[in-house]
Amino acid sequence: MSGMTASTSAALDTPNPLLDASGLPLFDRIRPEHVAPALDTLLAEAETALDTVTKPDYPADWKTIAKVLDVATERLGRAWGTVSHLNAVADTPELRAAYNAALPRVTEFWTRLGSDERLYAKYKAIAPESLNAEQRQAHKNALRGFVLGGAELQGAAKERYAQIQEEQAEASQKFSEHVLDATDHWAYYATADELEGVPEDVLQAARAAAQAEGRDGYKLSLQMPSYLPVMQFAKSSELRRRLYRAFVTRASDQAEAYAPGKDGTAIDGKQYDNTALIGQILALRHEEAQLLGYRNYAEVSVAPKMADTPEQVITFLRDLAVKARPYGERDVADLRAFAAQELGITDPQPWDWSFISEKLKEARYAYSEQEVKQYFTAPRVLAGLFKIVETLFEVAIREDQAPVWHPAVAFYRIERGGQLLAQFYLDQPARAGKRGGAWMDDVRTRWLRPDNGQLQTPVAHLVCNFADGVNGKPALLTHDDVITLFHEFGHGLHHMLTQVNERDVSGISGVEWDAVELPSQFMENFCWEWEVLRHMTAHVDTGEPLPRALYDKMIAAKNFQSGMQTLRQIEYSLYDMLLHTAGAKPDFMDVLRQVRAEVALLPAPTFSRTPHTFSHVFAGGYAAGYYSYKWAEVLSADAYAAFEETAGPDGTPSVETGRRYRQAILEAGGSRPAIESFKAFRGREPSLEALLRHQGMAETA
Repeated sequence: MSGMTASTSAALDTPNPLLDASGLPLFDRIRPEHVAPALDTLLAEAETALDTVTKPDYPADWKTIAKVLDVATERLGRAWGTVSHLNAVADTPELRAAYNAALPRVTEFWTRLGSDERLYAKYKAIAPESLNAEQRQAHKNALRGFVLGGAELQGAAKERYAQIQEEQAEASQKFSEHVLDATDHWAYYATADELEGVPEDVLQAARAAAQAEGRDGYKLSLQMPSYLPVMQFAKSSELRRRLYRAFVTRASDQAEAYAPGKDGTAIDGKQYDNTALIGQILALRHEEAQLLGYRNYAEVSVAPKMADTPEQVITFLRDLAVKARPYGERDVADLRAFAAQELGITDPQPWDWSFISEKLKEARYAYSEQEVKQYFTAPRVLAGLFKIVETLFEVAIREDQAPVWHPAVAFYRIERGGQLLAQFYLDQPARAGKRGGAWMDDVRTRWLRPDNGQLQTPVAHLVCNFADGVNGKPALLTHDDVITLFHEFGHGLHHMLTQVNERDVSGISGVEWDAVELPSQFMENFCWEWEVLRHMTAHVDTGEPLPRALYDKMIAAKNFQSGMQTLRQIEYSLYDMLLHTAGAKPDFMDVLRQVRAEVALLPAPTFSRTPHTFSHVFAGGYAAGYYSYKWAEVLSADAYAAFEETAGPDGTPSVETGRRYRQAILEAGGSRPAIESFKAFRGREPSLEALLRHQGMAETA
């Protein structure tokens, strides 16, 4: 986002790019000073549209309402989505200020729209028999949404509900900023001696980062491409302890003063403390639930999901924990024995476990993440991903052109039979000012537009945070990075391959939150298939594909510590659900201690503050919904089992099965309940067996 500080007058002399809805977002022209005037226009248009369709004499007809209201709100949503996206991937002080100034106005409008009793009455008056199947599902969702959005509240309760939404949005945004700043601003400049054991490409990147600041040594950060290899490979326990402590106390009351920043001034980590914000967010959610007539926020969260009650979810998680625990205990015993016998570590500390795990994996399977990484160059991995998608889902993926927010961003189109189906942006490398993690987001949704009768094709954002290439070489991905890329692309396919024409149930729209991970986790399975992997690997120096012997070691190690990893996910999920059933002001650290006592296998240090960076739950839409990953994993493993059952003799996936999966699940989007789509594909209810088998935890193991 170069030139973000261009003068206001110069920027506003030209047409406002946020108001241009004719095509793709004009990312290269958008400036912070465009945000407020664009929203003035778009909010006014949406307001007028709302007033128009809620007049007593306006017809209670789905298409007639959509032609006015949905067209205006979609335009507002797309522009605000563009601003939100830039705020996540190209954060600057100016953009952050513009975003935060606009956030209350946007939140207030959407809250009011979702609770407008006049609009609710209009929707209730629509005759269901006048609607097609897609519209009926969207209509049903809309009525439920009005109830959950406070449309049945009156007077002071309604006002307070709106206030709660605004306060929640601001608190979540502040939480997210604290995590970003606490991660971005921490640095440690290590010596070469301290970094013994750290892979060469990581060292080169760290040296280049220090040199760019005119500093000696090697700049280490809390960004994953820097942090994780140090934890896995650095022989210095003291260096690992330093980074670990900084990482697990980010944005908390336990954060220490950071090493001097670029200008030589120390930074007090406590300025980003999220403690008060967590308390505020939990209290607001509980109050919202009570206003809506629910006992707690967990009940509100599961109301539109596949799961029936919070208790059902808690039982599911605890049952899975019981099944995984013996495998997890075996994993920990292995680690302790290996640490004592081979590494001389008789009392492992929390910052030692990643190092011990990596060494045990190397010893047991005779390979390391670092060895595998040399074969996964980003361009080759992408080509392999595209090949499997093109083959299974009968599409073509081509490079395309669009304005972008950073030179590293690529843009593509997906076609079938020469017809454009969808387009997507791909932003792979980690950088300052970019939110951590990986995600898919929609730019626009497939929609048979009611205003002009044209079919609008879907567009997606796919965002990752991988290490960038160094010394002119292509970026190298870990196998975990490869899995992440396939995961996000699975979400993208769900959004982009839909054949639904009704916007509110097209693609991922309207899909139950605890089913939305099915297509993403489904795609992860291909990262373990030889027929797929051999087409997407080439050694960074020799160009040789991944050797079969190394692949066999990877497969042998596939379920390495799967018991521990399953329990870790259950720990997060159970914590999230219990926290949101615990009343207005739970002691959120005490709830975590109780969950760890029940589920965790490794003791956490007293200074660890996991909740303070738990962005999924406090800033990312997964509140009382983090269990969705495990819930959907049952569905995705069972869906993938259909491909295992129909694979060719050499392991080649069946195109026919791919077509059935595409039609039953991807193309159907949110146009019917997820369980119906699953049963249309599998012909039966989902079973837990495939998940346990895939993770080496089957009863027969």
